[in-house]
Amino acid sequence: MRYRLEYALFLFFGLIVRALPLETASSMVGALWRLIAPLSKRHRRALEHMKLAYPDSTEAERLQMSREMWDTMGRIFAESYRLKEIAFSDRVTLVNREAADAVLDLENGFVVCAAHQGNWEVGVAVLAQMGYRTAGIYQRLKNPYVDAAARRLREPLYPGGLLPKGDAAARAALRHVRNGGVISIMADLRENRGVRVPFFDRPAPSTPFPAMLAVTLGKKLVLGEVIRDKGVRFRVRIDEVEVVRTGDRDADILATTANLQRKIEGYVRARPGQWMWGHRRWG
Repeated sequence: MRYRLEYALFLFFGLIVRALPLETASSMVGALWRLIAPLSKRHRRALEHMKLAYPDSTEAERLQMSREMWDTMGRIFAESYRLKEIAFSDRVTLVNREAADAVLDLENGFVVCAAHQGNWEVGVAVLAQMGYRTAGIYQRLKNPYVDAAARRLREPLYPGGLLPKGDAAARAALRHVRNGGVISIMADLRENRGVRVPFFDRPAPSTPFPAMLAVTLGKKLVLGEVIRDKGVRFRVRIDEVEVVRTGDRDADILATTANLQRKIEGYVRARPGQWMWGHRRWG
C-alpha cells in the first residue's frame, strides 16, 4: 500500500510539473527544496562533508553552498519528468566539440563516466545526438512502481539500453563495450566493495569498474561534466581520463581509478553548489 501511495504521488507531481512552463516548474521545485531540505538529516550530513572538504571555509560559505545544492537537486527532480524534452533541444550544448571528437571513438567504443552534478541525466544525450548507442547502469529504486516509471523517463537517453546494477549488468556492460558500444556509469558515489583512493584528500571507497573495463578491454575512459547555467540550460564538457597501462592489471586499475576521482574532484571544486553533498561519499 505504501508503494502504491508513493507511486500515486509520483504521478500526481509529474502532472503538475508537466502542466507548468519548464522554467517555472524547475524554479518552483528548486525553491521548495531550498525551503524543506534543510530540515532533513541529509542537510546536516552535507554540511559536515563540506566542512571536511573545505576545512578553511566559514559556516556562512557552507550554508550558501548548501542552498545552491538543494536548489540544484530540486530542479533535477522536476526536470526528470521532462528529460527527453530538455535533452534533445538547444538547452544542452557541447562546449568542446573539437576536443570531444578527438577523444571519442565511434568505431571502437569507450567507457564514459559522470558525477551527480548539474543535471547528470541530460549529459548522455549529447552522445546519442552524435550517433553513439550508449547503454547505462542504474541503481534500482526500492519502490518497484516508481522505479519502472522513472526508468521509462530515462530510457530515451540510452539507446543502448538501461541495465539495473548487479552482476548481470557488469557482464552485459563488458560485452557491450567489447563489441564497440559505449557504457555510461555514475562514478562519484561510495562503493563499499570498491577501492579506496583520495577524494578531497581523504580515502574514499570508489568503484573500480570503469577503470577495470578500460584497462581490461583497452578502451578509452571519458568523463563528462554537466554544468548548469541559468535556469534549465546546460553545457557539457567531455574530457579524457588517463588510463594507466603498465601490465600490472590490479595496480593499473587502482591508479586509473585515482585519476578518475581526481578529475571528478576538480569538477566539484569548480562548482561545489552543483554537486550532491548529502550522500556518504567517504563511508
